[in-house]
Amino acid sequence: MRSHEKRANVCPQTQGKYLVSVVSAVVFALASLFGTLLFSADTVAVAAESQAVAQVGNVTYTSVQEAIGHTSMKNATVTLLADVAESVTITPPKGVRNVTFDLSGHVLQADGSAAITVPANMQLIITGLGTVAGGTQPAVDCRGALRVESGTFTSDATLMRFAETDETSAQGSFSGGTFTAPTLFNLLDDAKNLGYVTVRGGEYRGMIPAGLNTLALLSGSFSDTSNLAPYLADALGLIPGGASGDGTGDGMFHVGDLAISSKQASVELNPASGLQQLSADDLLALTGTQLNGIADYRLVVDSDQLQALNDQIDRAMQAVGKKKAFEAVSQSITITAVRNTSGDVIDANSSSGAGMQSRTSDHDGISAQVTVTIKAVAEPEEPEKPGKPGDPGKPENPEMPRSGSAVQALAIISLLLVIASAICACATVHLRSSRLHN
Repeated sequence: MRSHEKRANVCPQTQGKYLVSVVSAVVFALASLFGTLLFSADTVAVAAESQAVAQVGNVTYTSVQEAIGHTSMKNATVTLLADVAESVTITPPKGVRNVTFDLSGHVLQADGSAAITVPANMQLIITGLGTVAGGTQPAVDCRGALRVESGTFTSDATLMRFAETDETSAQGSFSGGTFTAPTLFNLLDDAKNLGYVTVRGGEYRGMIPAGLNTLALLSGSFSDTSNLAPYLADALGLIPGGASGDGTGDGMFHVGDLAISSKQASVELNPASGLQQLSADDLLALTGTQLNGIADYRLVVDSDQLQALNDQIDRAMQAVGKKKAFEAVSQSITITAVRNTSGDVIDANSSSGAGMQSRTSDHDGISAQVTVTIKAVAEPEEPEKPGKPGDPGKPENPEMPRSGSAVQALAIISLLLVIASAICACATVHLRSSRLHN
């Protein structure tokens, strides 16, 4: 009976301890679960933050396209935060027409279509050091307005395509950057014309095809004149790197603000090889003088100085003809770039429909000098006068032969005479001795 009571009294205590253990286990499990959830949330937040590739203002986005969609009138600059493979279209919110894309040292790689597409009635400005890589696609397709201030643009096909249709006309302006592709500019598939694209600076490594009549090259550097349509190369008068005074020697052909260059700033004419008077065109060709902007400007040679040179050429020609001496002379001639009037401009290639490139400059009147030297002509020497003929009435005494044989003969005769004299002397002595003995 007592044992049963004890057992009955112990059970409530044991049950209480069991309940405490269960509650503790539940609380620990809930705490662990809550901690795990907090850790997972932090991890997700960190992961989301690490995937940000673009930024507008202080807000980051996980795609460039999303960032473009959150631009505004107050802040329309999208800054690239990381290298990303994405093809984007400039479609900002309603009311926003101008978007600035700052490459900020990163790479936007095309993914399936052109890396950047600019629709009609949209304007995109690209700034910052970074790269837009088209790969097998174009770097940019443009139906609106594109302005490139810096950056590197590459493609394995056509780098940039523009379109002018019945409804819209693309516009492009390039003031800086590096552009590399087999073909630099061309038309979109449905385009009737290129639109209006102007190159004001930058380096271009690739071909520019013929037929892009509204493409104006005002400045910049080009890898090879053979890659330019002939009408562009002729109108530009490109200057090879290192020959325009910059000393870079980079293998590029440069278009500057307005510059005159001469392949030979000093030339020498040799009267012995023949001379003729020079026209202004002759002088420019002789010295290889050209102007990088011959559409709006032309080269004019100082007429007085050219006439002075031709006078010297006449004197040198007369001296050669009269076999007289002519001292070397030099003549400096000034060549000046002057702006064409409306009547001076001639279509560079009217048969192809490509008009002259329009170049203007704030530095009119620039000039350069070339020097032409005419070599000296030596006075010919006087010929030697022939000797006076001898007097026929007085025969000249024959000279003794002076040959070696004559000298030997004389020596032999002299020796024989000496021997004969010796024999005679001996005979005389013998006869005298005979007489004395008798």
